[in-house]
Amino acid sequence: MIRSILVAVSLLTTFGGLGWAERLVPGFDHSYTRYAGVLRDVVRPPRVDYAALAQKRAALDAAVDVFAQPGADEERGWSRDQRIAFWINAYNAFTLRAIVDHYPIRAPWLTLQPRNSIRQIDGVWTKLTWRAAGRSLTLDDIEHKILRPEFKEPRVHFAINCASVGCPPLAIDPYRAATLDAQLDVAARRYLAGPQGLRIQGETLLVSRIVEWYGEDFVARFAPDAAGTSARLERAIRGVIGQFGPPAAAEAARKPATRIRFLDYDWSLNDVK
Repeated sequence: MIRSILVAVSLLTTFGGLGWAERLVPGFDHSYTRYAGVLRDVVRPPRVDYAALAQKRAALDAAVDVFAQPGADEERGWSRDQRIAFWINAYNAFTLRAIVDHYPIRAPWLTLQPRNSIRQIDGVWTKLTWRAAGRSLTLDDIEHKILRPEFKEPRVHFAINCASVGCPPLAIDPYRAATLDAQLDVAARRYLAGPQGLRIQGETLLVSRIVEWYGEDFVARFAPDAAGTSARLERAIRGVIGQFGPPAAAEAARKPATRIRFLDYDWSLNDVK
């Protein structure tokens, strides 16, 4: 009993009186426990069970709310890998929430896009806002004003998920700082191993338009590793395939005679249905 009282007094002294309890509150959960539970329940690689996700709306809402907990200064004080993992997970969680908010997506028959596409959600990337790290942000803000310019990590294009068949599959686990580099490598290899990421057709490599749309992001890291062409964007694409593509595709990418072409992008919802 006496020992317990002495410990309590010591804590009060150490942490400055009645404010000590607040200072013992754990910091941000960089393991993303709530979000991890959601992913485990609904991700069916390479697709997502949105009907099941809609039934778990409370769990999804709780996972999304976590990203609003840290303040801007706190987030900026994290390590580089903690920040990258945070923003990738935020982007993917907010995308799941955007789909569930409009699920099932059913556009008019006379539409140029797939009727169940995320593109049927008005302003999904530019108007819908989300709270994260003390800011109100759109999905485009996260991708184009934070992830791409601040970190210059091209592999994030294989990690963020746009809820479409053509995009890289949503990972079944959250991205975490301790394993981030390996997870990004796995994401790149997983995407380029699938038919939406890369295909071999004779002496032609058909690759996702993601590496065409965001080719400049890959140049600095991957163009120097590729030979056979003077075009830096093509060198970068060859370098990406050479490093992350399946063996046959990687070998083909190193041959100057191999042509690089781009796949049509499938904007259909990546629903298990």
